Amino acid sequence: MHDQADAPRTPDLPTELKLDADPEVVDGAKLEALELFDCDLSARWARNVFLEACRLKGVDLSESRLEQGRMTDVCMEGTNLANLHAVGMRAVRVELESCRLTGVNLNAGQLTDLHIRSCKVDLATFATARLERVTFEDCQLAGSDFLDAELDSVRFQGCDMTGVDLRGARLRACELRRCELADIRGVGSLRGAALEWATIVELAGVWAETLGIEVLDRD
Repeated sequence: MHDQADAPRTPDLPTELKLDADPEVVDGAKLEALELFDCDLSARWARNVFLEACRLKGVDLSESRLEQGRMTDVCMEGTNLANLHAVGMRAVRVELESCRLTGVNLNAGQLTDLHIRSCKVDLATFATARLERVTFEDCQLAGSDFLDAELDSVRFQGCDMTGVDLRGARLRACELRRCELADIRGVGSLRGAALEWATIVELAGVWAETLGIEVLDRD
């Protein structure tokens, strides 16, 4: 019997946030209880930045390097995280909606209780990361990789996962519903996941090839 995936917990934000149009993003910066609106924070380089109880809308963090950062209780909407280099990021109770994460690098991250909705997460890398109670909903994940990642209670709902690389990934209590799985790599790593029957039938040929099973009476 499949262990049902747990839903992520939602961010806990205070009722009042301080508006900040130009926060200081430097090594060790702590940004707490802030609302960031239409800020240009692109191409910043900083380590150990801490974001807590913040709301970001229309913020540009593209091409930034924010290694070993932390995010807790954060909501992002329409935020540009394209090519963000965030190796070792620790994120807890984070929601992203209509954000761009093309090429984001979250290698070796610790991602807990994330809800990523209607986002472009293509060509992203989650290699060796740990994802727990994470939901990707209506997202574009084409070409992304989860190489040697650990996925626990991760749900993919209505996502384009064309060409996603799962080689070496370890899945537990994960679910894939209404997803496009063409050209997926490391299909053997789907052990520990639950899929809809129609998808299982569709992938039968891929699994047969992976297991070295030959088809009789192909015609």
